[in-house]
Order: sequence, then structure tokens, then C-alpha cells
Amino acid sequence: MDNINDDEESKEFYCEVIVDEARKMNQMVKKIMDLNQLEFGYNTVTMEHFDIIAMIRAVIAKSDILLKQKEINLAFEEDAPIYVWSDAYMSEEVFTNYLTNAINHADGEKLIRVFYTRSEDKLRVSVFNTGQPIPEEDIEKIWVKFYKVDKARTREYGGSGIGLSIVKAIMESHHRECGAKNRENGVEFWFELDRDCAN
Repeated sequence: MDNINDDEESKEFYCEVIVDEARKMNQMVKKIMDLNQLEFGYNTVTMEHFDIIAMIRAVIAKSDILLKQKEINLAFEEDAPIYVWSDAYMSEEVFTNYLTNAINHADGEKLIRVFYTRSEDKLRVSVFNTGQPIPEEDIEKIWVKFYKVDKARTREYGGSGIGLSIVKAIMESHHRECGAKNRENGVEFWFELDRDCAN
């Protein structure tokens, strides 16, 4: 606005930086508002009976271009429907956060594996990515609002440190568990939902 630089290319660069920063701020504000609603109990959990496999496949399909750009291989081989009881929108938010996190941190072999395990009445959905482990002293802290293990890397992809806090708040609103654990060659994030025991 103040014509600091007469060079059109420089002006365009600065405008792009401003727009990019404004977009990041907008996303952060939206996430903070979502988190506040969850923390103060303003969001109503609507329990629904839905096929979680179809939901997972839809989220993966939306991420296909990004996966290709980053040359990440994603493995998820399940096709048969599995029905769960949960808030479908919130469950999608949890899975989306996990998958986005995995895409941003996949390293080494650049592999993401989505899988599930059944227990008597629950379904545990896991998202694993190859890459650096989370330092053991940080594992419990990653769920805290604005906490970032690797600040430089989080800044690089525009992370706000709010995504996992939203996951935790959603799972608490469902009275269900979620967690993270280091594996030999990467990290696994998981969450549990009530399953329809007929399938």
C-alpha cells in the first residue's frame, strides 16, 4: 500500500506472503473456535450408525494429490464395510487430523499405513507413518494446545499445534480413548469407537 517497492515481482511476492499468512491465521482461528466449543461442551455429539471404511476411503481420496506431490505411498486394503456408532462429522475430523499429521511427518520410506483392530465391542483405527519418533518426554504433551515437538518443521507446513488438541477433545466428548506410540520405524496414532458387533 505504501509502495515500499516499485518492482512488480517483489510486490507480487509480498502479496502472496500476506495472503498465505492470512490464510494460516484464518485456519488457526477456526480451529481455536472449534476447540473452545468442544472444551466448553457447546458441540453436541450426534451418535450415528455409519460405515467407517467408506469414510476413511473418502478422506484418503481427498488427500490423493498431496500424497502424490510428496511421493508418499499409502496402504489401506480394507473394502468390506464396518459399521460404528459415533458422530460421523467428528470422527472424520479425527481421522483427517491424523492423516494430515502423517502426511506432514512421513519420512524415510515415506509410507503411511491405515489399519484397524477389533476388540469385543470397539474398533481401533490406526494411522502409522514412517519417520522420526516422538521423543518419549513429549508423547503426553502433544495433545496440549499449541504444543509443537519440532517447531521449525511445524512452521514449514503451517501447523498450528491445535489439531491433536481437537482430536483429544472430540474423543473425550465421546468418552473414548485415543493415543500415540512410537514404533520401530515411525509413529502410530490411534482412536477407538463403539462398533456394531454384528459386523
